[in-house]
Amino acid sequence: MQVQQNYPLKKYNTFGINAIAKYFSTFSSFDELKNLIEEKNVSSKMILGGGSNILFTKNYEGLVLKNEIPGIDIIKEENDFVFIKAGAGVSWHSFVIFCVANNFGGVENLSLIPGNIGASPMQNIGAYGVEVKDVFYELEALHLQEKTIRKFYVEDCEFGYRESVFKKKYKGLFVILNVTYRLKKNPVFNISYGAIEKELVKMKIGKLSIKAISDAVINIRTSKLPNPSIIGNAGSFFKNPVVEQEEIVKLELQEIEIPFYKTEDGYYKIPGGWLIEQCGWKGYRKGDAGCYDKQALVLVNYGNATGADIYNLSEEIKISVKEKFDIELEREVNIL
Repeated sequence: MQVQQNYPLKKYNTFGINAIAKYFSTFSSFDELKNLIEEKNVSSKMILGGGSNILFTKNYEGLVLKNEIPGIDIIKEENDFVFIKAGAGVSWHSFVIFCVANNFGGVENLSLIPGNIGASPMQNIGAYGVEVKDVFYELEALHLQEKTIRKFYVEDCEFGYRESVFKKKYKGLFVILNVTYRLKKNPVFNISYGAIEKELVKMKIGKLSIKAISDAVINIRTSKLPNPSIIGNAGSFFKNPVVEQEEIVKLELQEIEIPFYKTEDGYYKIPGGWLIEQCGWKGYRKGDAGCYDKQALVLVNYGNATGADIYNLSEEIKISVKEKFDIELEREVNIL
């Protein structure tokens, strides 16, 4: 729990960017966090989880606190559901593995997503037709100014597409301590999204299970997404654009055969990777900054790219997509 000065953050962000924190420490409990905040009274504080959704474009002139709160505990059971509380410092994928091993359904489609538990409601992480909001029950968070713990339920979090109150409305005000999820004892299989069905056929699965779905998702993600320990990246750098029907009609009138699907709330989601690929960026590399050759939504650091290199590339991509399709790409990754 010792505060260190001028601490390198390269191993704490999946882009592998060489950034320096003026002050740095870890914490594994609420008491440790509270003591650190009181001991080091600096105006600028940042809570770091798995570092899988952040791009450092400069050094951090404040206190970086790495959340390492542990624990996965079953706290309540009902006829159809089990409630599991996990510490915010727990790896998301290790939580998924725990659920799959116990046949608790609901998160198997979210296998191999990088990052920690604390980021899951903050980002409302999602993949293959499932989002965290679908299994979220409650969380506890420390208000950094008031030094009090507050509970947040589904309605408090205002979940949206990769959004929650913690990204904008309450950005920087709370530290998530733990999250409780509601999983199904009798899993309902969700294999209609993406390439899951095709992968299950390829795997020659006889009897469907959440373990088979998890394995299929892992296979798919491994085949098209780079391993951050080998090639620095933060997964999808941009969100898939969500537009109104008028935008789709406008593109069709220009004889642009654009892929899309209708969302539950009546909007239309367009694959951002397709837009980027159509602009010629897939596989592009400038120095050590690049656009991954198997998935255009992923920007990568091939070794010694700076955060500014990655950011500047993302800006060029945004401009070209806007010029070609009149669609504004939004970054999913947090820029610092």
